Amino acid sequence: MITGDAAYIKKLNRSLILSQIIEYNKISRADLSKVTGLNKATISVQVSDLLEEQLLIEEQYEHNNLGRRPILLSLNRKAGYALGIDLDKDQILFTLSDLLGFPTHIEIVPLQTKDYNEIVDILVEYIIEIKKKCQGSTFGLIGVTVGIHGLVSKDEKILFFPHLKWRNKNIKSDLVNKADVTVFIENNANLTAFAENVFKHNKSSNLISISMHSGIGLGMMMNGEIHKGFHGYAGEIGHMIVVPDGNNCACGNQGCWELYASESSFFKQLEENYQRTNADYYDIHTWLKMGKPDVVEQMEQLIKYISIGLNNIINMYNPEIIVLNSELLRLSPNAITQIERRLNSNINHYSKLLISELGKQACVMGACALSIKKFLQISELNLQITMNRTL
Repeated sequence: MITGDAAYIKKLNRSLILSQIIEYNKISRADLSKVTGLNKATISVQVSDLLEEQLLIEEQYEHNNLGRRPILLSLNRKAGYALGIDLDKDQILFTLSDLLGFPTHIEIVPLQTKDYNEIVDILVEYIIEIKKKCQGSTFGLIGVTVGIHGLVSKDEKILFFPHLKWRNKNIKSDLVNKADVTVFIENNANLTAFAENVFKHNKSSNLISISMHSGIGLGMMMNGEIHKGFHGYAGEIGHMIVVPDGNNCACGNQGCWELYASESSFFKQLEENYQRTNADYYDIHTWLKMGKPDVVEQMEQLIKYISIGLNNIINMYNPEIIVLNSELLRLSPNAITQIERRLNSNINHYSKLLISELGKQACVMGACALSIKKFLQISELNLQITMNRTL
């Protein structure tokens, strides 16, 4: 039994109640008492407070049976909004969501500069504009979470952003001071893993997600929490060396995994080896269906190097679920089968290997979800969104 002062117990009960209301979407007070194990008096007091705060709404359940219609509770999803930002090397993706993680506004801003101050000014401009859009809601913009494609410390400072050549930047402080909002800074791969856990694999206690777009990053979820390592830098698996004395990497080493197994490296190699310039995902999908030998060969090389890295990761972490976030792999119907054929070591153990359904939206979805979790002060968050994926 959990014991402690009254305020602490009340906070725990509030967290539990909100988590269950979100998970069930709509639930009666009586059922809420059953699933939480809290008595009806506690439920009544907490729900009354949450209704007064306008975090909850209630509605009568329509049914044809005799008797009183039950009143169902649900989260007031329009009470506030969360902003997720994916800051990549050549673009910034802004996604605004309601309190259930559903996107309400999306903007993509191309980057023409690597200058830190210029990019901060761009971020501030858009944050302030989006903040204005939320003023009509009860809580307004509840938080901004920025996904960084680089090393982020536990105190949310950027140690190194390889593609933008940033070192030791306190972007959180700059955004808070200039935009006057609550800000969280997190590694993009960690946010991607968090999104997989929140939206798709909530019951998993051991999940890793590998983002494979502009580089390669590893996010790890253990018992519902992001595993960050001692300083916060765990997961920089893209800079694991897979080819000794290989190609030069922006990190300063040679032969890093992301130079051979990321999507950006795939397109670069396709251009260098076969002169296929300005190719996009639709082109790749078309060429693979046509069986173009050069593209098929390049895909086989990609899968080969992905498998090399995965062998190392599985042996290190023994994960339950492995999610590969790659649009290219999604275009190849036999990709998972081909990869699994190469994971044939007797000491390789994992439960499930799959391709992400969230795709490039995963980082901003995780960013929005993190702001929501922090705002609601809950220990578990289980959101549900149906993805509509097309090429």
